[in-house]
Amino acid sequence: MLEIKGLRSAYGRIEVLKGVTLHVETGEVVALVGSNGAGKTTLLRALSGVQPITGGEILFNGEPIHRLPPHRRVDRGITQSPEGRQVFGPLTVEDNLRLGAYRRSDKDIGSDRDRVFTMFPILAEKRHLLAGGLSGGQQQMLAIGRALMGRPKLLLLDEPSLGLSPLLVDQILDAIVSLRKDGITVLLVEQNASAALAIADRGYVLETGKVAYTGAGSALLADPQVKAAYLGIE
Repeated sequence: MLEIKGLRSAYGRIEVLKGVTLHVETGEVVALVGSNGAGKTTLLRALSGVQPITGGEILFNGEPIHRLPPHRRVDRGITQSPEGRQVFGPLTVEDNLRLGAYRRSDKDIGSDRDRVFTMFPILAEKRHLLAGGLSGGQQQMLAIGRALMGRPKLLLLDEPSLGLSPLLVDQILDAIVSLRKDGITVLLVEQNASAALAIADRGYVLETGKVAYTGAGSALLADPQVKAAYLGIE
């Protein structure tokens, strides 16, 4: 579904992505892990079209998309739940979800909203409350739900467990597993590398803007070098 070839991106003179090559197959959950500053968020931003690239290609279902503006990538089926949630605080939960469907004009928006409410029942309870008053975990659920309202073929998740309690982290990870069962392909950036690799079909380890390791999630979890360098396990 997704193929990235030699992707490069920079902030000013500082090159952050230095020729990243990876792929995501249809129906997979692929985890992207690595230390802070490795380029994980920059990669997702480049895929969404909000971060310019300086070299390389992005192919989605065999077609180049790296020159398309962000809204055209949403039309193709790529949506993102960004780092830091970035919900619209002055708007209600329901209005945030409706904004996730801003590129759609079909009649299934209401049923898709109801599916989000089924996945995250607390959002249904708080549907008329302002998003800014939600807890961090509830805002994360809302950010994921808003991305799902775009009917993605590929869902980009950036640090969905950041700052959450262990119980909420488990809920978010369970939701990701259920999305895979529903046929949604997921590219997951996650600081909790052990948890991400445990649910991922495959993983990539980024180090200073390059792919350092790749393999099945279980294989990376068992790799002594990966465990010592990135998982904090000796």
